[in-house]
Amino acid sequence: MEWKKDQFIISDDKALINIEKVSYLLNSTYWAGGIKKETIEKGIANSHCFGIYLGEMQIGFARAISDKAVLTWIMDVIVDERFRGKGLGKWLIECILQHPELKNTKFRLATEDAHELYRKFGFTDEKIMIRPRMD
Repeated sequence: MEWKKDQFIISDDKALINIEKVSYLLNSTYWAGGIKKETIEKGIANSHCFGIYLGEMQIGFARAISDKAVLTWIMDVIVDERFRGKGLGKWLIECILQHPELKNTKFRLATEDAHELYRKFGFTDEKIMIRPRMD
């Protein structure tokens, strides 16, 4: 699918994803810093992915893990800092929540710093148990 707004495009076409840019963006975050490019590629291969593009330049990314029936977990939501403050992150979440294969599922995510953004979409704070990676 593809969504257009002004000069920006959001697409779920994995063929458009610039793995170098996504790796760079994610490695600048508190949640994915230090993750190897190969691990990011494997995550992309096994997720429903969304890229934000300005022309051919990728400026944002998110992915969703879903059984497409009951649950979707939103992860790795990131917008290049040069393009923040334009509502692109909000629009990205809107597109994910409206995607026809995902929209009827229960959505979950984890964040340390974007609670207000996600509350605008009806997300609430819940207790979640987590087992860390074992590698």
